[in-house]
Amino acid sequence: MTDLRIALIGGGFMGKAHALGYVAAPMFFSAAVRPIRQVLVEQTEAFAAAQAHRYGFERWTTDWREVVADPRIDAVDIATPNDSHAEIAIAAAEAGKHILCEKPLARTADEAATMLSAVQRAGVIHMTAFNFRRTPAIALAREILDEGRLGTIQNFRGTYLQDWPADPDHPYAWRFQRAAAGSGAVGDIASHVLDIARYLVGEVSEVTAMTRRYIDQRPIPDPTGGEQTPRYGKVDVDDEVLALLRFEGGAVGSLEATRVAHGRHNYLTFEIHGSGGTLCFDYEQRDQLRVAYADEPANRRGFRTIYTGPPHPYGEGLWPGPALGIGYGETKIIECHEFLTAVAEQRPATPDFEDGYRVARIADALLASAETSTWTPVAR
Repeated sequence: MTDLRIALIGGGFMGKAHALGYVAAPMFFSAAVRPIRQVLVEQTEAFAAAQAHRYGFERWTTDWREVVADPRIDAVDIATPNDSHAEIAIAAAEAGKHILCEKPLARTADEAATMLSAVQRAGVIHMTAFNFRRTPAIALAREILDEGRLGTIQNFRGTYLQDWPADPDHPYAWRFQRAAAGSGAVGDIASHVLDIARYLVGEVSEVTAMTRRYIDQRPIPDPTGGEQTPRYGKVDVDDEVLALLRFEGGAVGSLEATRVAHGRHNYLTFEIHGSGGTLCFDYEQRDQLRVAYADEPANRRGFRTIYTGPPHPYGEGLWPGPALGIGYGETKIIECHEFLTAVAEQRPATPDFEDGYRVARIADALLASAETSTWTPVAR
């Protein structure tokens, strides 16, 4: 078995999720490469050391450039704020490293295009971390659609509703700053819905959208923990996006994404309506896929619930019975497994930087449409 020596750049929440994936992937799935957690990169020595120890990395540093230039590193995992993705990924590609990068791939489609060009020139394996499409029920939905049982696809309805920053006193951070994040709900969570829409229905050709920001400023945390008069940072990204979509294949659709919906913790859903039936999914009940077929007898027509398990996508490596339950961590385990397998087999990973770039083009169109209040074509 070949070792794959990995550098993880970013030791926060997403770093934790990726580290878990590398630890657990060999436990759940077999692969021809063994992930070696070589080095973790963070901004300060103390935090880098603490997170490296916590996540089981052999060493740490505060200089990602040192890591990218290190011949001992085979792959770079980018789990940093959006404004650093392009610089790190381009340098890693030029150094011949395979790359797994968190979503959104970049702040804009133009920035994503530079990353895509870099990995294509270098010939390295590259993946964008749209992990929700790894959910077995969503992969099963793809199988059902590929079978053609739903007939001609007519409509896609997607939502992603959260409430973690609904409180105006939620601290100011990079996700609320256009310069760092690129956008708010559009890039942060709507990008997941767009990836699923492309994965299941196909390319989006045109959009019309509106965005809203409800909270214009947020308190800046006091690093000393003191009781000083609070300072506030300006929020200049969207809190919510509503959109209509036209797909190249003829289907129409809608998208709703917000980060300020009280009571909605991680409400990622979709419905797909076809001439032959309907598929429904709710990530808060992620082990279930609901399906209704139009050709059932009238007295049997309605939704049936499929509980995913061993017979379904990725089921052979997960838990030995249906409906035992998977979580966010399992989607990251599957994601890391797919990345490791692509490297081992020297084949393209999916979703790759091309997918990340195409989602970025739709996101740009959504933001442009919200500015002009017009139907806006997605750049080709």
